[in-house]
Amino acid sequence: MSALQFYNSLSRQKEPFRPLHAGKTGMYVCGMTVYDYCHIGHARVMVVFDTITRHLRALGYELHYVRNITDIDDKIIARAAENGETIAALTERFTAAMHEDEAALGCLPPDEEPRATDAVPGMIALIETLIKKGHAYAADNGDVYYAVRSFPGYGKLANRSLDDLRAGERIAVNEAKNDPLDFVLWKATKPGEPSWDSPWGQGRPGWHIECSVMSAAALGEHFDIHGGGMDLKFPHHECEIAQSEGACGHRHVNYWLHNGFVQINDEKMSKSLGNFFTVRDVLQHYDGETLRTFILGSHYRGPLNYSDTALAEAKKMLTRLYTALDKQPLDGALDTAAVAAFEEAMNDDINTPKAFAVLFDLARRINSGDAHLAATLKTLGGRFGILQQAPAVFLKGEGSLDEATITARIAERNAAKAAKDYARADAIRAELAAQGIILKDTAGGTEWCYE
Repeated sequence: MSALQFYNSLSRQKEPFRPLHAGKTGMYVCGMTVYDYCHIGHARVMVVFDTITRHLRALGYELHYVRNITDIDDKIIARAAENGETIAALTERFTAAMHEDEAALGCLPPDEEPRATDAVPGMIALIETLIKKGHAYAADNGDVYYAVRSFPGYGKLANRSLDDLRAGERIAVNEAKNDPLDFVLWKATKPGEPSWDSPWGQGRPGWHIECSVMSAAALGEHFDIHGGGMDLKFPHHECEIAQSEGACGHRHVNYWLHNGFVQINDEKMSKSLGNFFTVRDVLQHYDGETLRTFILGSHYRGPLNYSDTALAEAKKMLTRLYTALDKQPLDGALDTAAVAAFEEAMNDDINTPKAFAVLFDLARRINSGDAHLAATLKTLGGRFGILQQAPAVFLKGEGSLDEATITARIAERNAAKAAKDYARADAIRAELAAQGIILKDTAGGTEWCYE
């Protein structure tokens, strides 16, 4: 079996995973800015890095998984003012909602979940260090900026030269800056905004400085894995590298992992396009395990195209796997060849589509009579965060008809068959099939499940 390798966004190639400390590793993932409900893009970040966490631990690594919460930000301040509520009330409400969505998606909580507002003293200390080393400067208006051209490596993650780069999202061009590319580390307070004391007066931290401080506090100044969505690669992660490496003078992160964008019916997800979906929107129509299966059905670095058709297909995939597990013994020895094939796929930069093929092959073999493989299918499903429900519960729990109604309809069909009214019996079967309910006549009676 090949060794674990990741595609490193910094080197733009797959690299063997060699942690700083044998058998141990640390991973920091940029979390949510808690001013609204999580959308499908957030769901992908949660599921992808939860799956990477599960795989690292399955391989025997002692992993410390950290995902932060941004609870101070321009959008948070604006939304709280718009709602007429305190920032604390807003962020607590949406942090709780995020945890509910995370649980619905079957994600394990991170080992550590630092909040930006708890790390402000560390941010002030890091900014002071950057000023002393000539990487930052205080402007006359009370803001503090990072001097991008003081750091020769700026642009190495985005693979662009300084002259090619432009001020990106959240990097506003401001006359107080020495250079349009310079980004804010500390913002002077405005009326009505939260603020902290600092050597530069009352103010609050910029967005980028938060993760440099929280990641170092949890994992040290040099750690193995930093993850997040592709949208964070520039400017956020580029700025993190400049801040962290400018201050400590050595490499900050060894492996940068970025998951791809979510598209809606082949278009970019956007509120302005009216195709913006929250996790809660989707969970009104599909269960969390189906949404998770949909997300893992595509490789994490590629685009994920959200559509009702794709969700329905994920539901069928999950039903097929649960159907193979139904009424099978779920304990016993694991099939070493199947485990090796699954791990081979996952070791290749977390190739979940290829690993899913191993699960479906197991399902096919179980359906062909190899019942002893059910334990292996369930165990490997657990590494994806799926197939952990009792099969009968899943297979009978997702329809629009309740079980009593379905049972009554089956009884009507049986009565029609007994009376040789086969047209009526076939009509009842067809009515149930139209609602996704499949009947199977066995020697012990009629069984049913969802398609």
